[in-house]
Amino acid sequence: MTGTGGGDDGSAAVGLRRIPPRQQGAIGRLQAAVESARFQRGITALIVVNAVTLGLETSETVMQAAGEALAALDRAILAVFVAELLVKIAVYRSRFHRDPWNLFDFVVIGIALVPATGSLSVLRSLRILRVMRMVSAVPSMRRVVAALLYAIPGMGSIIALLSLIYYVFSVMATNLFGDTFPQWFGTVGESAYSLFQIMTLESWSMGIVRPVMEVHPYAWVFFVPFILVTTFTVLNLFIGIVVDAMRSQHTAEVEAEKAAEVARAAESHNERAQILAEIQALRHEISALKLR
Repeated sequence: MTGTGGGDDGSAAVGLRRIPPRQQGAIGRLQAAVESARFQRGITALIVVNAVTLGLETSETVMQAAGEALAALDRAILAVFVAELLVKIAVYRSRFHRDPWNLFDFVVIGIALVPATGSLSVLRSLRILRVMRMVSAVPSMRRVVAALLYAIPGMGSIIALLSLIYYVFSVMATNLFGDTFPQWFGTVGESAYSLFQIMTLESWSMGIVRPVMEVHPYAWVFFVPFILVTTFTVLNLFIGIVVDAMRSQHTAEVEAEKAAEVARAAESHNERAQILAEIQALRHEISALKLR
């Protein structure tokens, strides 16, 4: 994960990640190392390499030629991930769980550590979840996920509207075409599934609509408005909400960065003022000594 663990109340939030204050001493130096751009680039590179090795392990030819080497490399990369996680726990301590991305990494790595034998052999396929750490390691991906989570409340109303439209059209389709095409519109559930296929525009014309129009020539009066309402209107509302959420997230990040810059400038100004005050005090002391 890039950069940080959970933050205190005064920390600035970037996306879903809180930036904690820098600690002092050895822990502070360890924190600086973990949060450095070079370290994060290295972790990202290891995630990419791990994704490639996990893909190669699905090939019997590759496993016969270099199976042991791939397994050793996989264990070594996993050991690095575990070490990174332990370092973050040691650095952030009680703040570790406040960052959702830390918890995400903890779960993904924990699954990878479970022995994939016996009844748990199904967990072997879940090792590929380690590749999902790329989401937490790349800031742009984190922003997309944060925008999606931010957009969920707004999507609720659209989902309710879409569900209502689906129900109305499903009942209508069952009444109109259920007798002649029971395989597609025999029940409300079958009608809803067929309408979902039509909404996705997957084989909708030749696969469903045109056969229906051979029996019901004016069926297009039903299907065309449905496609216009669902595919070209309601679904675009989802895109609009996500785009607006991403814009809001970007604006919040820019404002947080500006606030951090102002805070750093104020701190620097205070430090300069303190140094000037100390210099002025030294001058007075030197002047007093000269008068003696």
